[in-house]
Amino acid sequence: MTSSPQRKTHLDTLAITLLVVCCAFWGLQQILIKVTVAEIPPLWQASLRMWGASALLWVWCAARGVPLFQRDATLGAGVLAGLLFAGEFCFIYLGLMHTSASRLSVFLYTSPFVVALLLPRVVPGERLRQIQWIGLVIAFLAVAIAFSEGFLHSSPAVGQWRGDLMGLAAGVFWGLTTLTIRASGLTSVSPEKTLFYQLAVTSLVAPVLSLAIGERWSLDYSGLAWGSVVVQTVIGAFASYLTWMWMLRHYPATQMSTFTFLTPVFALVFGVVLLNEPLTPQLVVALVGVAVGIVLVSKR
Repeated sequence: MTSSPQRKTHLDTLAITLLVVCCAFWGLQQILIKVTVAEIPPLWQASLRMWGASALLWVWCAARGVPLFQRDATLGAGVLAGLLFAGEFCFIYLGLMHTSASRLSVFLYTSPFVVALLLPRVVPGERLRQIQWIGLVIAFLAVAIAFSEGFLHSSPAVGQWRGDLMGLAAGVFWGLTTLTIRASGLTSVSPEKTLFYQLAVTSLVAPVLSLAIGERWSLDYSGLAWGSVVVQTVIGAFASYLTWMWMLRHYPATQMSTFTFLTPVFALVFGVVLLNEPLTPQLVVALVGVAVGIVLVSKR
């Protein structure tokens, strides 16, 4: 087991820069998944992505001499984190079949509430101050406004509500994954090993669920679809998630999680520009509220 790194009490310039870059890609990633679902079934798409990312991570660790199978008493926590991670992504991919990419992103990023409510109970240093809680409440109300849009539709809302709820479930699973990592021995192992647990378990779970719901497997797809899978694999499941794991070892998870509210902003912009999705007043109000919440939570 590696020694625990010295943790910082706030997000510095490096952390903020990395978070902005990651959130920008995660916003685009929802668009890529949404576009590719039309050609590659969702859980089969997730399986291809996770297999590729696991292989990349294995090669990366072999080249850098990072041990992945050393006994360090983290197997239980690692498998739990992996199952939660798998649940998150299964809900994301299935949810995008029923709702828009920008809407699902808003519901997915309810995960900071799960982290802020539960993590301080096991890691007191992650407790938020009053002004930061005000920021979270503002962001929560903003998300609630976006969710209320489902009441304004008639029959088409049935399928959309299903996707919204899947996005919300994915957000809960993401928050619980962060809680598992921060409250266990996973904070003392390498970021690569923490990520490997999650990728490996998802690589086993996703194809089983794919077959269970009757998805048809194939490798005969267009270059555009394969390009999307490659980008999701290399930048998304490998590079950006490894960066996130590294930051979880060095920075407050509550502040990091709240900062990811930027992702729905990017997803909305990409959704409107690339998918011609509607720019509804509810989503605009929600995203403004989310931005205000980020500022308040990020204050020292």
